[in-house]
Amino acid sequence: MKSICLASVLMMAASLALAQAPSAGQPNDATPKPVPPIKSFDPSAIDKSVDPCVDFYQYACGNWIKNNPVPADQVVWARSFSELRERDRYLLWENLDAAAKDPKTPLQKQYGDYYAACMDTATIDKDGIKPIEPAWDEIAGLQSAGQLANVLSWLENHGTPDGFFDFGVGQDEKESTKQIAELYQGGLSLPDRDYYLNPSAHFETIRKEYVAHVTKMFTLAGDTPEEAAKEAAAVMQIETAMAKASMSRTDLRNPEKRYHIYTLVQLDALAPNFHWTTYFWQSGIRPFDSLNVGTPDFFKELNTLISSAPLASWKSYLRWQVLHGEAQNLPKAFFDENFAFFSHTLAGMKEPQPRWKMCTSDTDQALGEAVGQDWVKQNFPPAAKDSTEKLVTALEKALGDDIKTLPWMTAATKEAAAKKLAMIRRKIGYPDKWRDYSSLKVNRTAWIEDVDHSAVFERNYNYEKLGKPVDEKEWDMTPPTVNAYYDPSFNDINFPAGILQPPFFNFKADPALNYGGIGMVIGHEMTHGFDDEGSQYDGNGNLRDWWTPADHTAFHAKEECIANEYSHFQAVPAEGSTPAAYLNGHLTLGENTADNGGLRIAYMALEDTLAAEGKSMQEKIDGYTEAQRYFLGFAQVWCENETNAWARQSVLVDPHSPGQWRVNGTVQNFGAFAKAFDCKKGQPMDPPDSCRVW
Repeated sequence: MKSICLASVLMMAASLALAQAPSAGQPNDATPKPVPPIKSFDPSAIDKSVDPCVDFYQYACGNWIKNNPVPADQVVWARSFSELRERDRYLLWENLDAAAKDPKTPLQKQYGDYYAACMDTATIDKDGIKPIEPAWDEIAGLQSAGQLANVLSWLENHGTPDGFFDFGVGQDEKESTKQIAELYQGGLSLPDRDYYLNPSAHFETIRKEYVAHVTKMFTLAGDTPEEAAKEAAAVMQIETAMAKASMSRTDLRNPEKRYHIYTLVQLDALAPNFHWTTYFWQSGIRPFDSLNVGTPDFFKELNTLISSAPLASWKSYLRWQVLHGEAQNLPKAFFDENFAFFSHTLAGMKEPQPRWKMCTSDTDQALGEAVGQDWVKQNFPPAAKDSTEKLVTALEKALGDDIKTLPWMTAATKEAAAKKLAMIRRKIGYPDKWRDYSSLKVNRTAWIEDVDHSAVFERNYNYEKLGKPVDEKEWDMTPPTVNAYYDPSFNDINFPAGILQPPFFNFKADPALNYGGIGMVIGHEMTHGFDDEGSQYDGNGNLRDWWTPADHTAFHAKEECIANEYSHFQAVPAEGSTPAAYLNGHLTLGENTADNGGLRIAYMALEDTLAAEGKSMQEKIDGYTEAQRYFLGFAQVWCENETNAWARQSVLVDPHSPGQWRVNGTVQNFGAFAKAFDCKKGQPMDPPDSCRVW
């Protein structure tokens, strides 16, 4: 909930693509092919017909954009994230395929069997919907709304998706050494509450198509058309009510708005129609007296809904949550229909991905620190880790220097910010200690059973944290992941081995490209500790105000400049009667702040590094100065194409700006860019007014 990632939109896109992989029984004629290393900098990607001072993104990426349309099995295709993810996944597949055929260790036997079960489409087809029938039988036995807690706990104890709400264990945001129970809103199948509530014709059409989709899925599962239509209407009614009760994504970014400590007595008073004591006890979590109810208004409205919605509607809703949650694990007809709506209609994907990609990613998700042990040995040498450590140290110094010279911050807050920076922990490549998966049972011939066992394993692993000391060395991402994150409650920055590869990082490349690639990423994650959300936590990871009132005022003014600036950036052009879509500057505020800060401090660190080597930013390599190579290396990380449907979805759900504005939005706020490319004041990339926080 609190980790702040570098590129969640691309992670969502990858998950979407894989969740809609070829159906069981569909021929898998796509053979895995090696993916060569990606260049840190590609001169052929540059479109020299474009003035870099007018549109730097188009200049740096124009030819790549022309020559790399979105593949039919993707919704977004990025020069860095997508291509590197394909390469990392292929290298991971090699390990999984070998382990499935001839395991050498018990660990390889475990993850090899998990992968093999996923690839066994013949058994998946033969089993049909039998694997979900026990869950549906349990739901059918629901006699009253008062038994919802019993049914939900049963479903979760068996690893079956149920939607409804999100319950687990996490750090106490105001006492970060404690791990407490947490309760948040949930229950929606569409990507965001706006899909249910926005009155525009565009969303009205989507809602009708969604109801038609749910109807088809119930029909495939054995309902008559009339029964299926009735069930689909009930699902839509309940999910719409949940959407109305849900907090917006923008509000959820404010940690104070999602922190509400309740005793169990108070929780019962908030939502007495749900039997919380029964749910907690039957779910197997150890006793507790209080918890954080992140979204109390949601549960207040859910309480009303529990008593007002007919029992038959709750049965239909829960049946749907099971069916929808397991759709990727069911036979061909379910895959096809699921793909048609969620991937094609909502996101613009033309065809599903080959199954080996889905199974590789699913195995990484379930057994990531088992698979990762072998992967990092082959793909992340000690020299790469050492070089990354040096880069992080250089970036920390640059951010420290930036804090010292900020004109708008007073001395007292500068001192507090410097202390927080000094306390940031760093995690590079992979965990110091690997997780133990020995209790996770894997059946080579029962795919849904394996998925459900994994879900229970992860839930129990989370529940075991309650009341125990925080493990400061724990990771939220697997080693092959192409992403990075900052966690405000840990006050740490995390860089998996998967992203510490070309084009982001090549320890043999020249400094300008590494600082423009992974250096900016490192600076981005560090800046998250001081963006609109991260700045509310102190160096120990506690939600605590460490600012002076004057600095608060100045900081919020700087933030509003960024928010207003990005709100004027168009993300999707108008299509027929559907109007253009613009970024939500407040939803994307944290990521935009981190992009701007990361670009600046990585540049400062590069200047320091070159100066220590007796070099300057004006020295040329292949016709470009070091300064120009820095900005080109940075920009080419964000070259991308995406479907319009996915772009429209991202505007609502993703806190990151699209590649065009991650590049142009940052360089136009940084005078060093204008100097590097001799831009004239007033040109688009060197506007009369600009924004700066860090």
